[in-house]
Amino acid sequence: MCNFSGKSALVTGVGGKGGIGRAIAIRFARDGADVAVTARRPPGSEAVTSGWRGAASVADEIGAMGRRSVATFGDISDAAAVDRLIEESVAALGRIDIFVANAASNPGSDRVPVIDLREEDFDLVQRVNVKGTFLCCRAVARHMLARGGGGRIVIMSSVLGKRGQARNSAYSASKFALNGLAQCLAHELAPEGITVNAVCPGTVETERLVKIAEGIRESNETVEERLNKTLTGAVAETPLGRLGTVSDVASLVAFLASDEASFLTGLSISVSGGAVMI
Repeated sequence: MCNFSGKSALVTGVGGKGGIGRAIAIRFARDGADVAVTARRPPGSEAVTSGWRGAASVADEIGAMGRRSVATFGDISDAAAVDRLIEESVAALGRIDIFVANAASNPGSDRVPVIDLREEDFDLVQRVNVKGTFLCCRAVARHMLARGGGGRIVIMSSVLGKRGQARNSAYSASKFALNGLAQCLAHELAPEGITVNAVCPGTVETERLVKIAEGIRESNETVEERLNKTLTGAVAETPLGRLGTVSDVASLVAFLASDEASFLTGLSISVSGGAVMI
């Protein structure tokens, strides 16, 4: 366990009930941090029947643990919206010591061969994953510098930011870009005591896998059939013999955000059970 008592964290992309963002936010709270969480949209009418209100539910969970929390909503690819998200988070928690850029585009029609990839689908992935992460990191870095420096920034990348894969060109290109962004920020912010690292998960058991299966399935396959093939293949390629969990990812993020990682910056670390060893 890490000790984040007296620290405030901001985590983006915390709308999924079984997602990495929620796991990271809850881990920070369990280790003593106050946590602001963001998602693109506030809870809709489906929350009435499902009981799940996305980031708002996560904020309630954190509050029930005795930590301060706030849920904010907005499009991270819009600079004005990002500035507002940061302002609202700082107003609620007082400052941001730790920032995790977790928000990403939903997989779907972009998971096709390059020759079939529509320009608008490619652009959407870059706009959310690259531009959105850039805008968030820029706004958080400005805040950290204005309050005197010091802090942790963790960018959620992917093993596909280290190794390309068929039918993932838009996504892979965006994640390669994020690894580069992390290195550039690490150089620029190191003199002010701010570390910047990227975390690169492999296949992790979340609801996103269903969306990926929907995007890559063949016309004669059901989503369930494609999902089973994807999971079976991922396990077979993993030396440790299992899929990753959201807790595996959250544990690494917590370490990188802790005082124990004060001499680590500019890294892109795989969390893949050995499937990718670079």
